[in-house]
Amino acid sequence: MRLILIAGALALLFSLLGTPALIKVLARRGYGQFIRDDGPSTHHTKRGTPTMGGIIIIFATISAYFLAHLLTQKAVTVSALLIIGLVLGLGLVGFLDDYLKVSRQNSRGISGKQKIFGQVFFASTFGYLGLQFPDGDGLTPISQNLSTVRDTGINLGVVLVIIWIAFMVTATSNGVNLTDGLDGLATGASVMTFLAFVLIGVWEFGQSCAVSASPNCYNVRDPLDLAVLAAAFAGSCTGFLWWNASPAKIFMGDTGSLALGGALAGLAASLRVELLLIPLGGLFVIITLSVALQVIYFRLTGGKRLFKMAPLQHHFELMGWGEVTIVLRFWIIAGLCVALGLGLFYTDWVAS
Repeated sequence: MRLILIAGALALLFSLLGTPALIKVLARRGYGQFIRDDGPSTHHTKRGTPTMGGIIIIFATISAYFLAHLLTQKAVTVSALLIIGLVLGLGLVGFLDDYLKVSRQNSRGISGKQKIFGQVFFASTFGYLGLQFPDGDGLTPISQNLSTVRDTGINLGVVLVIIWIAFMVTATSNGVNLTDGLDGLATGASVMTFLAFVLIGVWEFGQSCAVSASPNCYNVRDPLDLAVLAAAFAGSCTGFLWWNASPAKIFMGDTGSLALGGALAGLAASLRVELLLIPLGGLFVIITLSVALQVIYFRLTGGKRLFKMAPLQHHFELMGWGEVTIVLRFWIIAGLCVALGLGLFYTDWVAS
């Protein structure tokens, strides 16, 4: 528990103090957000706000994770290192997209196909490597079995696991990216989900089959260290939220949203709670579905729209809701979804 608290506190400190310095650097270089003309008119006041703030989230998380281990003389784990590698890869994809947008001064970064290719490449690499590196008990960072609130008896095999991980990571990173449309919305929702993973990791460690061989114990590699990494992400996002809350002084950009989505999916896969990510990240799911439904309805009805605008948060903006009101209400929804996910996780343990 001490390691979790140290990692979370250090990440919070690094992010809280480091973000203003990053804002100055980005503003000096003119790396400001470009606002689409077809978006809500109220967003045009945000033009020029420094973007690529995901850099400080990634830096604060990784620095805090390694420094916490150095201070406590605890060894890092393969599971956490693989997730860090995934985050760095997706962060690079997002950084290239953000850099091209600000350098060209338009909303076109890398193409959609290039972005998806980058996401699938790094996610597939993560999936493949996650099936390697067995520990003394034969546990690898990622299981070949499909998991809900724990591993099921459904064995997917190596190829299907890699495909499934690639889909899960890509979907989650794009879901966070779509949610990142209002000041603090994606950041606050991410904090709640990362805190849920902290609780899950600690619980799985306490009920691990290596510690207590009970009928409902968990066979998960490195659950406690994954909780440490989740705490570092929660801390860095909280520190960043101080500056990202309305009116935002900085945006995380694709650099942050793709990286955070990858971290959420990576933690879910490594903690063996893959399908539990649906309720835990319920807000991201709802917003992603709003985009899919808008596209499907538009094509089926020959140009009619189900929502005034997608993603869903912009629909409510065009209905006249204030930005802060939307963010707070969506945070409430995110909190309820996290509570539902944790409830399902605990209910399974009790029932078992």
